[in-house]
Amino acid sequence: MRADVEFVSQGVTLRGWLYRPTDTAADAPLVVMTHGFAGVKEWVAPFAEVLADAGLACLVYDHPGFGTSDGEPRFEVDPVAQIDGYRDAITFAQQLDGVDAERIGVWGTSYAGAHVLVVAATDRRVRAVVSQVPLTQGWATFTRLVPSVQLPHVREAIAEDRKQRFAGAPHATIKAASDDPLEMVAMPGAEVYRWLMDNGPRVPTWRNEVTVSSIDKFQSYAPEAFIHRVSPTPLLMIVADNDTLTPADLALQSYAEALEPKQLELLEGGHFSVYEERFGQASTAARDFLVRHLRK
Repeated sequence: MRADVEFVSQGVTLRGWLYRPTDTAADAPLVVMTHGFAGVKEWVAPFAEVLADAGLACLVYDHPGFGTSDGEPRFEVDPVAQIDGYRDAITFAQQLDGVDAERIGVWGTSYAGAHVLVVAATDRRVRAVVSQVPLTQGWATFTRLVPSVQLPHVREAIAEDRKQRFAGAPHATIKAASDDPLEMVAMPGAEVYRWLMDNGPRVPTWRNEVTVSSIDKFQSYAPEAFIHRVSPTPLLMIVADNDTLTPADLALQSYAEALEPKQLELLEGGHFSVYEERFGQASTAARDFLVRHLRK
């Protein structure tokens, strides 16, 4: 059972889908879910379907400026706005008929895997959190993705974008990914490009595009400051052992720093394996964890 919904976050209308389970007569727990960097909600929907089949309602939506949601500039990856979106989604969900307002979980993947750590650490309405193939250390990840020899070029692009916007120009954009290793993109690497090209064009609202200021915001994002504050909210971290986009070693370091109660699901594969060959393992781990902590 899926219905279109919309709610307002910081003056911007965000749109998505509400999944309701069919096997419960009582008010259901609900999981707030959204996509990663330069993504769309359609990539999250299969996980929501697994959770709904297990008796959990799910609110899946597009971040501001992406997919069917409003927000300007388009394709701006703003972690502050996206974290606000999660928290406003929780408030919206708590008002819905048939939802137990005291049993709310959050699920995030990739860049949003960082956001849910921040949300769970700062919003005690959250009763359980799933962080899948997450960005956990901002600057450390940024400098893995951007070689040191390219940092001056990236900084020049950021400064020039600020100068142009100050003069009234619109936000400059770059590709999210490219098959040209010399092109400045948000997410470098052949693996990222192949996956986006295989899956992005299937969704009419998706674009291979982000603002340059998204990169500026990325370099100043520090979700690692919140990892030890998630406790006592139960945490599940799902890590792909060969992840180079949100590096597995950094995620495992952050998991080690998290306090109990916590659980680790380590699976084989790269970053995108959770959407493909390891989808069953990743979605089952999230389902079992959330059912255990929300359906009490």
